[in-house]
Amino acid sequence: MGIFDRLSRGRRAATEVPHAIDAIAEPGSVLAPVDGVATPLSEVSDPVFAQGMLGPGMAVKPSGGVIYAPVTGTITAAVDTGHALGITSDDGMEVLIHVGVDTVEMRGDGFKVLVEKDKHVAVGTPLIVFDREKICAAGHDDIVMTSVTNASGEALPAVAAGADVRAGQPLFRLGGNA
Repeated sequence: MGIFDRLSRGRRAATEVPHAIDAIAEPGSVLAPVDGVATPLSEVSDPVFAQGMLGPGMAVKPSGGVIYAPVTGTITAAVDTGHALGITSDDGMEVLIHVGVDTVEMRGDGFKVLVEKDKHVAVGTPLIVFDREKICAAGHDDIVMTSVTNASGEALPAVAAGADVRAGQPLFRLGGNA
C-alpha cells in the first residue's frame, strides 16, 4: 500500500497528512522538493526537461512520496491531474515541479494536491502527495524534475549527482544570466 492509499483512508488520513518541514532558501536557491537521489536534468528520460527547454534545474529520484515547496512564493499553476505545480518565488523565479515522466496519462490517479492556485506558501510547505508504487505500476518513471522556467543561466548544483538529498536541503542555485 502506497502513501497515497494511506492518506486516502478515512480517519487515519487526518493524522497522516504531512507537516511542513524546516527549511531556509537563500535568494536564487531552489531546495530539494522531495527526499531521494540528486540527478542532473540532462539524465532524465523526458527530452523536454533533459534538453533544458523548460529552463535550468535538477531532478531527484524520489525515495519519499511528498513534494514540499522548494521556494517561498505563490502557487501560479496547479494542473488538474496533480502531477505538476508552478510556484513564483518571492524573488521572481518561476519554478516548475513535475512528478514523473508522462504521468499526465494517469489522470490524477496516485496524486493528491494539498494547495490551491494563488495560495502563498512558505518553503517547506507540503504541496503534493504522490504514490510512487502507482506511478511505477503504470509504467512511468517517478523522477521529480524541478526547473526555473524564466531563467536563462545555468543551474549550479548544490549537491553532486548521485548524492542523497533530503527535502528542504539546497538542490541548486542559478548562475549566469538567471
